[in-house]
Amino acid sequence: MSGRPSIIGLIPARAGSQRIKDKNIVQLQGHPLIAYSVCAALDSGVFDAVVASTDSQLYADIARHYGAEAPFLRPVEMAGSKSPDIEWVRYTLERLAALGRAYDSFSILRPTSPFRLPQTIQRAWGEFLAQEGVDSLRAVEKCKQHPGKMWVVRGQRMTPLLPLTPPARPWHSSQYADLPEVYVQNASLEIAWSRVALEEGTIAGNVLMPFFTQGSEGWDINHPEDVWIAERLLAEGQARLPVVGPPPWRG
Repeated sequence: MSGRPSIIGLIPARAGSQRIKDKNIVQLQGHPLIAYSVCAALDSGVFDAVVASTDSQLYADIARHYGAEAPFLRPVEMAGSKSPDIEWVRYTLERLAALGRAYDSFSILRPTSPFRLPQTIQRAWGEFLAQEGVDSLRAVEKCKQHPGKMWVVRGQRMTPLLPLTPPARPWHSSQYADLPEVYVQNASLEIAWSRVALEEGTIAGNVLMPFFTQGSEGWDINHPEDVWIAERLLAEGQARLPVVGPPPWRG
């Protein structure tokens, strides 16, 4: 591949959120959440295109207001609470390719991570390009609740989620500092080669590299209390939002 690979930023925003109604457009500091992902993507200068994937005309209009494209709506059968990402990713890449717009790679930027900055995206893209032989990159952070202390409960009995631990000093009875480092993925971003989705039917592939988010970059809003916590983090200077150029959406 000669020259810089092309890349599209994909912003998934289905309308049927269950834990927070209209989660992807909930207000934070005067703008809907999706605005921060759109503006961070555009300001990063990384992407050849920034496209919102949504099943909602309202969401599409909001995404366009903040500068993203929304050339078509996602089929409703790909917008359920159990719909796998590969369905809408492949659908979007194939629809765009049919319009003469094929991209070497793609990144998923979920609106529920408002503290992902343009610099975050630039850093991830640079790290991805610097690695050879990888299928994808995924944002991770050190887990706060270690799986070595998790249990599977069946009736009145329970067994460790990770049973293969040293019998003399099982992980569930060890101090956190004595446990092996384990990382959990967050919703900040993912990057993969388009061939992985189009030819292998997965958004991750088999060879994944980590992208270690810093500070609040990986913060994810999934529950009502998360919005309140996000406001507190901003008020206390522990997080910052991408700059939003357009005026607030008024509908």
